[in-house]
Amino acid sequence: MSRTPVGTVLLLASLTAIVPLSIDINLPAMPAIAADLQASSSSVQSTVGTFLLGLCLGMLCYGPLADRFGRRPLLLAGGAVYLVATLACIFASDIDQLVLARFFQALGGAAASVLGRAVVSDRFALTEAARVLTLMHLVTMIATLLSPIVGSALLALTGWRSIFVALGLFVAVVMASTAWRLQESLPPSRRSASLGSAFLAYLGVLRAPLALAYMGCMGLALGGMFGFMTGSPFVYAEHFGLSPGQYAWLMALNFVSIIGLTLINARLVRRHGPQRMIGIGVLLTLLACAGLLHAALAESVGLVQLVLCVMLYIGATGLLGANSIACLMALFPNRSGAAAGLAISAQFALASLCSGITARVVGNDPGRLALVMVCAGVGSAACYGLVLAWRRRARLVSR
Repeated sequence: MSRTPVGTVLLLASLTAIVPLSIDINLPAMPAIAADLQASSSSVQSTVGTFLLGLCLGMLCYGPLADRFGRRPLLLAGGAVYLVATLACIFASDIDQLVLARFFQALGGAAASVLGRAVVSDRFALTEAARVLTLMHLVTMIATLLSPIVGSALLALTGWRSIFVALGLFVAVVMASTAWRLQESLPPSRRSASLGSAFLAYLGVLRAPLALAYMGCMGLALGGMFGFMTGSPFVYAEHFGLSPGQYAWLMALNFVSIIGLTLINARLVRRHGPQRMIGIGVLLTLLACAGLLHAALAESVGLVQLVLCVMLYIGATGLLGANSIACLMALFPNRSGAAAGLAISAQFALASLCSGITARVVGNDPGRLALVMVCAGVGSAACYGLVLAWRRRARLVSR
């Protein structure tokens, strides 16, 4: 099968959009949540790190379970967990309740993030899978582009709790569509023989150095982006004095960048292949890191320079994410659920680490925020260097 219906792409994109929407729509409301629940900025920032931790744990479970029992039932079960946790977010009366509810919200949302991509791997070969994943990423980014603006509007009109009401309604519609339209993509003949063998598939992935290098390349790039998302609400509001609405529009600029580079990737990946597109993404990331390092070392960080460098950094993830995961899953065609689960879990583990570091050390200092992103971006580039080294070694051995 070389093509898939537009409706299916939109549904899969909606599934993979659940996690980024759950993070981005809430960002403009973080200072308001801190004030309403009488919590510190670092406590509210920790909801992002806790959400990412829940994602990591959920993804590690869903991949092997879906390789054993199929994609569809796990998607629906994860959706149910997400909706119950969202109700807990709506009625949270203190920051501890909100942190716990966000953990379980992420635990449920992890199913959509992993298994939407696994469905693509079930149905497509490498180059076409990279293209479909890129189109899904594009739809996701368009939705994510609008989410801070929507979150800011909901915050101004009805308060921060209405943001979680909107998330719950969106996920309820997506899960109803999944139950109605999405057919099982993993035939019984390709499923793991037992649950134990499904989880043991992780060992095969972890023993592949090339797979680990791909995970580090995309995970550290994502970590820098989530470090920015964790620290930017307070940097922009307290250091630069921006309103929630102004912050939302600056966040929108980042997603305009990622949408543009994602469109370029969708157009060029068939001609040049996902591997070369990853290389271009790494070069753009390093260019952004050079600008961020210059800003961090300056006496005062300029808002325009910070915004432009962040736009380039986040835009480059549009070339790294879909292509890296397509290359990684192609290494394990019969264990794509486990490979996707481990890869995306590693992504968000690194993102959680960067988010936690940001919450502890950045405060409202834009220079420190820039340094977190530089460290993550350079680490991502180093991992891509390992990808090239292992691929070259494999070619020499095969001669």
